[in-house]
Amino acid sequence: MIIHPKTRSFICTTAHPEGCAKQIEKQIEFVKAQKKFEGPANVLVIGASTGYGLASRIAAAFGAGANTIGVFFDRPAESTRTATAGWYNTAAFEQEAAQHGLKSFSIVGDAFSDGIKAKTIELIKAEFGTVDLVVYSLASPRRTHPVTGETFSSVIKPIGPAYTNKTLNFHTGEVSLTSIEPANEEEIRQTVAVMGGEDWRLWIQQLSEAGVLAHGVTTVAYSYVGPKVTQPIYREGTIGKAKNDLEQTAGQLNELLDSQGGRAYVSVNKALVTQSSSAIPVVPLYISALYKVMKEKGLHENCIEQMYRLFSERLYGEGETAVDEKGLIRIDDWEMREDVQSEVMKRWLDLDTDNVTSLADLAGYQEDFFQLFGFQTEGVDYDADVEPEVDIPNLY
Repeated sequence: MIIHPKTRSFICTTAHPEGCAKQIEKQIEFVKAQKKFEGPANVLVIGASTGYGLASRIAAAFGAGANTIGVFFDRPAESTRTATAGWYNTAAFEQEAAQHGLKSFSIVGDAFSDGIKAKTIELIKAEFGTVDLVVYSLASPRRTHPVTGETFSSVIKPIGPAYTNKTLNFHTGEVSLTSIEPANEEEIRQTVAVMGGEDWRLWIQQLSEAGVLAHGVTTVAYSYVGPKVTQPIYREGTIGKAKNDLEQTAGQLNELLDSQGGRAYVSVNKALVTQSSSAIPVVPLYISALYKVMKEKGLHENCIEQMYRLFSERLYGEGETAVDEKGLIRIDDWEMREDVQSEVMKRWLDLDTDNVTSLADLAGYQEDFFQLFGFQTEGVDYDADVEPEVDIPNLY
């Protein structure tokens, strides 16, 4: 099959196996070129096939030599349809891990379900005994509650008045105004149910009750704060309500894990191009401007660079893990520097369709977006016939 990108709104409906493999190889080579750190021995990553979850798995495995289990919900190739990028990413990771003598396993299924939790616990007992790091990095628009059976759907909406601001069609480069109507109470409730901390808490409770958490275990989930311009649609909107719940859950988990010397953190990460962030109005334009400014200042980090810094300098650095007044790890510290934010906001006022390529990094955004799916990757012949059906080694 000759595979080219096919896009629909903020997603790409095709993925390229060789391009995804090259992207994984690139991330691994970056970590291998850095200083090794004394980190976890056995790691469980929930939401492990793309973005920060995938980068966490790579950082732990190739930065600290950790054995890993990745849980994710992706699909293989079928008929004329390619596999998802996460499927190809994981296949490439498993192959690289095996070549480097690292133990790794992958579980495909609904991480919100009790069945997948039980399956994961069974695998930990059989292969690792215990895990000493649990990364929670799920990003899903829907969740079915394992007890009640209710299915929740999340929305990206402001709370209070309608919100109007600039947004970017990153495919065409058009800058326009967008208006988003506010969420109602039911939409807020469902968004918190999907993206809040309940499932993270259920995972840690069940892992703890099963006796598969090592003494001194660390668990970390990921969040975002962002600048004032995105606050109404993000931190002060429905997603923000969910993130507040996630951050409160860390405190509950610290109490749960205290008896076994464990710790729970939420890491606030930098804004990056992901499938999730591409779907949020206003955010793609902000990220494009942010990229431009941070690259000019020599501060830009991609996903794997962020996670390597989080692991090597914060979670497993020297001394106690630095947190802010709310107990959050702020690995978004470079993004939120005053000089960075003031320059981004200065450009924001002037940004329009005519100057978006000069004031913002539209090309960088587009490249990062397509690379999520294995496209626009150096060293790949996209006119060559490739086999879309790829097996994941150690698929449990």
